[in-house]
Amino acid sequence: MMRVLENPTTCPHGNPIPGTDYHAPASITLDQLEVGQSFVVSRIPEELEFTPGLLEFLESSSLLPGHSGTVTAASPDGTTTVEIDGRHVGIGSFASTRILVMSA
Repeated sequence: MMRVLENPTTCPHGNPIPGTDYHAPASITLDQLEVGQSFVVSRIPEELEFTPGLLEFLESSSLLPGHSGTVTAASPDGTTTVEIDGRHVGIGSFASTRILVMSA
């Protein structure tokens, strides 16, 4: 199966596949970015995959590894608003403190 899939080192959400030669990119959590900073999503941690409804929300909002966006607002309650694929999306603090991104 690995050969058919061209030997991936991560799952579709960026989490390492055990036993592969995975090297994590330098990344930070989404909430650490300043308003106006661009980013590329690198990983949706398993904790978010298992939170009911959250993975579906992130997928429908295009918050997936490889997608680029820009932080447009940061609210006092911890909500981070991003523009990604032409849409503005608010990400609550539970997710924004866990989603890993690379500053672009």
